Amino acid sequence: MTLANFTSDANQTIDQELDCSAELTGGIHKHLILLSALNIFLSITAFLGNILILVALHKESSLHPPPKLLFRSLATTDLCAGITVEPLEVTYYMSVVNERWNICRYTFVANVITAYFLCSVSLMTLAAISTD
Repeated sequence: MTLANFTSDANQTIDQELDCSAELTGGIHKHLILLSALNIFLSITAFLGNILILVALHKESSLHPPPKLLFRSLATTDLCAGITVEPLEVTYYMSVVNERWNICRYTFVANVITAYFLCSVSLMTLAAISTD
């Protein structure tokens, strides 16, 4: 992101990277490594848990088809979040720790876009389940 500095000269710009900068992430490398390990564990758990839910829903015959479809949709979006969002978050953290600022910028943007999208779909599915 480029922000204009209007105090001295209108043409002068200051490049200020808010989320991918050494100044912002200076002393938190150990915390980022710990968060990365936690996200890897949660990613594996989300993957295995949602696969198990999808298999159980496939074998279950007593549920009516509309709620069954909504539960499958919720498990699928949570599975996608475990497969995409959490590994992107780990990649973002590790790029900050290793000071790979180009990778950091791209993974931050990709993570925000996919997280907002999948969270929105999950919330809409939850609203549909509660309405049903």
